[in-house]
Amino acid sequence: MISLLTLSDVLKAVSGICLGATDDTSDSYGCFSSVATDSRKVKEGSLFVPLIGENQNGHIYISAAIEKGATVVFIEKNEYNSAKAKYVEMASLHKNVAFVVTENNLYALQRAAAMYVDSFPKLIKIGVTGSSGKTTTKEILVSILSQKYAVIANEGNLNSETGLPLSVFNIRKEHEVGVFEMGMNRVDEIGELSRVLRPKYAVITNIGTAHIGILGSRENIASEKKKIFSQFDSNSFAYIPKNDDFCTFLSEGVKGSIIYYGSDDDASIVFEKDLGLEGIQFRVDGVSMKLGIPGMYNYRNACAAIKVALSLGLSPLEIKKGVEAMKSIFGRCEVLREKYTIIQDCYNANPDSMEKAIDFCSLVKYDGKKIFVLGDMLELGKDSNAEHALIGKQAASSTADILIFVGTEMESGYKCAKEANTTKKILYFNGKDDVVMQNICDIILKIASAGDLILLKASRGMGLERLTKLVLGK
Repeated sequence: MISLLTLSDVLKAVSGICLGATDDTSDSYGCFSSVATDSRKVKEGSLFVPLIGENQNGHIYISAAIEKGATVVFIEKNEYNSAKAKYVEMASLHKNVAFVVTENNLYALQRAAAMYVDSFPKLIKIGVTGSSGKTTTKEILVSILSQKYAVIANEGNLNSETGLPLSVFNIRKEHEVGVFEMGMNRVDEIGELSRVLRPKYAVITNIGTAHIGILGSRENIASEKKKIFSQFDSNSFAYIPKNDDFCTFLSEGVKGSIIYYGSDDDASIVFEKDLGLEGIQFRVDGVSMKLGIPGMYNYRNACAAIKVALSLGLSPLEIKKGVEAMKSIFGRCEVLREKYTIIQDCYNANPDSMEKAIDFCSLVKYDGKKIFVLGDMLELGKDSNAEHALIGKQAASSTADILIFVGTEMESGYKCAKEANTTKKILYFNGKDDVVMQNICDIILKIASAGDLILLKASRGMGLERLTKLVLGK
């Protein structure tokens, strides 16, 4: 087995102590070819990192991980001290497994990941963050850059304090570019992830209100997102949205070059036409192309990706090929054309993305009826009631024919919509279980005709995509 890191490198990275056979000189001792924090994902030759959360202690799964083939196991110091005899015995029973005691397993995972990234000095490292549009921007970037480079990226939205470190362990010597999305739901998470990746190129998509219930204000969110530039030097490149109201703040004190994107006066990327549900048509250095994902907000995401691509020497024709190869991502402004046209935009939601989705569907020209199903936006904290009420007011003034509000938080949106507009058909369903989804489906099937437009928009925790299968009879 070719190990991702040597045991001595791991011990150095995490300031760890190895239990058991530290004098083992066999070629395989301390080697690992994959990393997992979930024992169910452990494979032969895995490093298993058990994490301690609010509701569970991953250390209880160490034996299961070893049975599945883990060759290196992290043990958090406090856990080890509380059951030293147990772990010493475990090490003596499994002499082929390297047990590494760390101060904190999460930070040990991040530091080991940072050392692993540093073993690829030629890799072009790109980080993407923002309140919304991160995954779409990342996927557009991957599609474009893959026309010229061998690209590695996080799968899905594995962008968290654990997701990004696990993702970078997938880098291999054949990769030329790494594109990694960075998310956050607490203070300094972006700072930690930046210390893992140390991106040379970094994109901020926007500053919105996602996770405002945790961070308190957009100013705090901007301060946290800006930490994606914290590891920059004079040769780094920051991509900042020109029309965002935090543009000036994000630009202050950044080392390296700042490249703005998304402004109407950009000579290199010129908007041509909004094609509604078909996407956006625009030009890059005179070459016309079409992004097949609808919405002007997705066009701005594409602008960010294209600016990075231009910096990395891709031609307009290579960019066109990458842009036009881009397909909708599950749950992110995904247009499904069957008996009804369903816009499945329910992978994530916050006041910014909800407002954009409603605006887009309201403005799009469409012959059939428009039915908007709007579910709870989560993690808004003390602002939740007011923000849901604002969405209700916006929806009431939209071109939707029928509004269906779903979830406990959306009750304020429903009430506000009813007060603002008495001519629309406006319904409310409390909850999110399968019975509620079936009841909503029954209502839709009664009022919808073939060809009608249905928008599904809510936070991922609402599981609103269940309605797609129910309404389509799948």
